[in-house]
Amino acid sequence: MTGDVVNLRQFRKRRERTEKEKQAEQNRISFGRTKAEKSLTKALNDKAETRLDQGRIERPAEGDVDKD
Repeated sequence: MTGDVVNLRQFRKRRERTEKEKQAEQNRISFGRTKAEKSLTKALNDKAETRLDQGRIERPAEGDVDKD
């Protein structure tokens, strides 16, 4: 019935290192883009938004309708 003796301090440090590494990986994905990649993404988003606005149908507001 004897189990392995675990040093809790070492266990906690190991767990914290693992969590920090996971966070670092997420940050590399989120913030580790070059300026060219960021500008390309922005240009593509702007182009898509422009195309979407071009297809929008403008409808008159409720108060703007003429009642002849």
